[in-house]
Amino acid sequence: MNIRRRPASGRPDVPPARHTAARAKHGARAGRADTDATDTDTDTEAAAGARVRPVWRLRVRMDDRPGTLARVAIRLAELECNVLGVTVLPVPGGVLDEIVVRPGPGVTRADVLAAVDREDCEGVGVCDADVHDLVDPATASLAAARLAVTTPDDLADAVRELLGAEVVTVVPEDESNPGRDEAGHRAAFAVGDGRALVARRRWAPFLHQELARVDTLLALRAEVSTNLAGPAVATCADGAELVLRDATAGDTDAVILLHEHCSPSTLARRYRGSTGVLSPRRARELLSPAHGTSVVVVCGREVVALGQLIAAAGTPPEVRLLVEDGWQRNGVGTALLRRLSALAASRGHDELVVATGGDAAVAGRTATRAGLEVVEPAAADGYLRVALSR
Repeated sequence: MNIRRRPASGRPDVPPARHTAARAKHGARAGRADTDATDTDTDTEAAAGARVRPVWRLRVRMDDRPGTLARVAIRLAELECNVLGVTVLPVPGGVLDEIVVRPGPGVTRADVLAAVDREDCEGVGVCDADVHDLVDPATASLAAARLAVTTPDDLADAVRELLGAEVVTVVPEDESNPGRDEAGHRAAFAVGDGRALVARRRWAPFLHQELARVDTLLALRAEVSTNLAGPAVATCADGAELVLRDATAGDTDAVILLHEHCSPSTLARRYRGSTGVLSPRRARELLSPAHGTSVVVVCGREVVALGQLIAAAGTPPEVRLLVEDGWQRNGVGTALLRRLSALAASRGHDELVVATGGDAAVAGRTATRAGLEVVEPAAADGYLRVALSR
């Protein structure tokens, strides 16, 4: 009996050439399938790319005469541009129309500007846009205001979106150079705490109406930051955002920790001598003074500063400040003094006395930065008298 053995692979005893041919045939089929799939994906991506076209924001200065905008729209239609939105802004000598368009296939920005010029209008500029630019100016202003109030860190972004600027940077106020407007393409805005925002827009100069919206936005933010009915937000010199709020008994442990983080010299200036270890009872007294109000400055869950407004019959209220060493010279004391002075003004006071802690020069500079007027230099008793603006 002849017995044919199977090869070790377990396959039938097929000549090697047949295996090779079978593998080659299968590989060729798989290769064609992979190639077909790749070609299909490429075609799909190409088709999608052809369908997705940019959106531009076009600004056109024109005479305020009937039919002018219609003629511009016809010129754009000849280029197969789809007009998505129009905003009319009055300017001296005419109007400035802001038109959001989706350009036709192959149309360049130069083509669009040339088409506008043929109607004796001035194409001021073209820039990229998106669906957010389809909202009306009032809605855009409200959105920017919400961003500036709810997320103070994003103030520069709020101003950038409101102006349609390419860039808005935060700089020291004394370096902002507000008189340098670069033919209307640059604008500077003071935002307090020694800082300013500088906005730039190359594609079109800023309009007075746009700058007025930013001024209103910043005024709103300033009002919110001094909101006496709830917490306020302050920005430090290094850009950190802190919360100022009324102190509560729940801050006892945090205030004890604040004192532990302060150096002996800082505590000595605040309390005019050694304080020793702060007890919970003494901490609660600092948080709820019998004849005044306490405000804490919070970073995360830590209290980094404590301020008190102590009233006394027949005399101006007294302000006492304690700022943790690591947060000094960063605008914290200024923000705290500004908050306490606003509280005093809301209660009908015209003046404050500020405990200098033995350093009248520093106390005077802090008061000035807080917007207060020093009416009497520090006397021998170590107090500075300042006037409140109401």
